[in-house]
Amino acid sequence: MILTQAVQQRIYELALKNNLSHYGLAKKCGVSRATLCTMSEYQSVGLMIIYNICEGLGITLKEFFDSPLFDRENLQD
Repeated sequence: MILTQAVQQRIYELALKNNLSHYGLAKKCGVSRATLCTMSEYQSVGLMIIYNICEGLGITLKEFFDSPLFDRENLQD
């Protein structure tokens, strides 16, 4: 999995954990729903977007990235 896909998957996991739809997450975090839905189409995701998502969910960046999705063996170049 490439990094942007892992980020999008993690966002999806956290939304489910918090019983939020993409729309609900977008409203809570101040990030557009379109951005949330199309992140994997880009080569990179802005750190500020991830930070805003973390702020909206009340978690730290460390908690966001503390997932097997980001283990080296699960990511490809």
